[in-house]
Amino acid sequence: MLNGKSICVVMPAYNAAATLQQTYADIPKDIVDKVVLVDDASTDNTRKIARTLGLDFLEHGSNKGYGANQKTCYTHALKLDMDIIIMLHPDYQYDSRLVPYMVGFIEKGICDIILGSRIRTRAETLACGMPLYKYISNRFLTIIENMVLGQNIGDFHTGFRVYCREVLETIPYHNNSNDFVFDTEFLVQAVYFGFKLGDVPVPVRYMEEASSIDFKRSAKYGIETLAVLARFVLQKLSLRSFSIFEKIL
Repeated sequence: MLNGKSICVVMPAYNAAATLQQTYADIPKDIVDKVVLVDDASTDNTRKIARTLGLDFLEHGSNKGYGANQKTCYTHALKLDMDIIIMLHPDYQYDSRLVPYMVGFIEKGICDIILGSRIRTRAETLACGMPLYKYISNRFLTIIENMVLGQNIGDFHTGFRVYCREVLETIPYHNNSNDFVFDTEFLVQAVYFGFKLGDVPVPVRYMEEASSIDFKRSAKYGIETLAVLARFVLQKLSLRSFSIFEKIL
């Protein structure tokens, strides 16, 4: 807890056995009240390790997808009545020791959403192991997203995000995709509903054990991201209406 604000880390997991323990070890337990892991029907020892660590553990009976996993994460965090929710990939790619600093922007009311940006400099990002094609696609999509959404974010596609409770209570995330484009839809929705976004630099680790989507899935994700931006523009111009922009009543 930080200044009376309850804090929860949610981790959407799929085959994270090789990195889960390291990720959990770095989470600052002195301010984090709950750590929740949702397992999307992993085929490795993710569930066993989660139970050994004593995490608040939920599991899907079948593989539902990355977006569906986040839906379960956020719904459970709201049921726990948490004030600040941190979404962290359990693949040890992000430095979770930075949680107190990122949470501070939310706790002080400066931002509603804080993103951990992997892109501080091109040299550093590539030296940390980000594949060149991913770096190029990230830069291309992020530039377009900033232009369309009127933002100045360094990395729209990070797996380290902090939200205030109101964000999850307002955004109709259950109308989103169950696939990877859920992340894009969520941030586009956040802009549409007027939430304040910010980001901080976060050192990133790329390793064999860390989860990553291949080139084909990345290309699909890129096309879907552009489609979400198109829907945002049409919605803002009142030319079309889409369920992802229907405010929760």
